[in-house]
Amino acid sequence: MARFIVYLEPAEEGGYIASAPALPGCVTQGETKEEALAMAEDAIRGYIESLKKHGEPLTLWL
Repeated sequence: MARFIVYLEPAEEGGYIASAPALPGCVTQGETKEEALAMAEDAIRGYIESLKKHGEPLTLWL
């Protein structure tokens, strides 16, 4: 799998928000940094699988 930069930021309600800026709308969250990163990995995988399933190109926003 390709590597993507993931940003972590504290969520107002607690936990962390993880986002992959190269994949618009690919955002998730977790209670801990580790959980947020694991959720981000799953979200990125799902994002790419959805693009493939629908015949959409993988356009990276860098």
